[in-house]
Amino acid sequence: MADLPPPHGPALPLRQAGPDGDVAGGGASPRAGTIPRIAREEGLSGFTAGDFLAVMEAVTMILTLPQSAAAHVDALVVATGQGEEWRLRHAIRHWEAHPQLRHLLIANGNPAERTYVEITLDQLRGLGLRRTDGVRLQAEPATDTGRQAAWIADRVAALGITGLALTVSPYHLARVYLTVLKAFIGSGIRVPLIPLPVAVPPDTPVPETGATAYDLVPGEVQRILTYQERGWVATPAELRQYLHWLWSRHPALLDASAPGRPEGTTSTGSTGPPATASGSAGPPPA
Repeated sequence: MADLPPPHGPALPLRQAGPDGDVAGGGASPRAGTIPRIAREEGLSGFTAGDFLAVMEAVTMILTLPQSAAAHVDALVVATGQGEEWRLRHAIRHWEAHPQLRHLLIANGNPAERTYVEITLDQLRGLGLRRTDGVRLQAEPATDTGRQAAWIADRVAALGITGLALTVSPYHLARVYLTVLKAFIGSGIRVPLIPLPVAVPPDTPVPETGATAYDLVPGEVQRILTYQERGWVATPAELRQYLHWLWSRHPALLDASAPGRPEGTTSTGSTGPPATASGSAGPPPA
């Protein structure tokens, strides 16, 4: 089933929205509009040790959330891109192994990428998909991570999703997580968001650029820091506040040894509304 959500305002110019589709190379200033996929040392020179520590803190605290909780939410989302078919394969395996998941959200990629392939149910069946009820495909192209996040927030609100797991390659996980969280904050949504990184060796070349995860991490750090300044990804304070809420309000979900939660059930807590949406998401962050 393909979903076409309502528009989120006028499309932003690519440089303003965030150059997720940039080719590798280059040495742009960390505050410049264009950020290369593979960051060079000079591209990171404008940041401080405190900036880098903040990113390290964010990555560490996101990864404190147990992957086991991804079997106890009601939705799974995968952010596609860079020709990384393994993102879809990993998500499909998890989806098929956990029939209690009610929704599989697949965010579209960027047609400007050399390796872009339109996502269809036939393609997904070729990757092992058998259970199609509840599969939702982003119909419109997503030229950047922000547009993926805006669509995810829209679907969470429209479908009444009470908790979701986020699947993406490990090198990209922190930025996607922070971008989706920022979209949730802008839409008035507060639900559990569980990281479910793809199991892929870090020295595997990414099809779009031929770079490995080792090569791509510096560029992800540069984007996180730059996009925080522009209001497109969650800040350290916003992440800390959200994680405090998540750990304090949903202990059963995050504690694999918690009593009363047999395998095959969801456990997103009983306090507060399952999902709220207030106001407009506005233009998507990048």
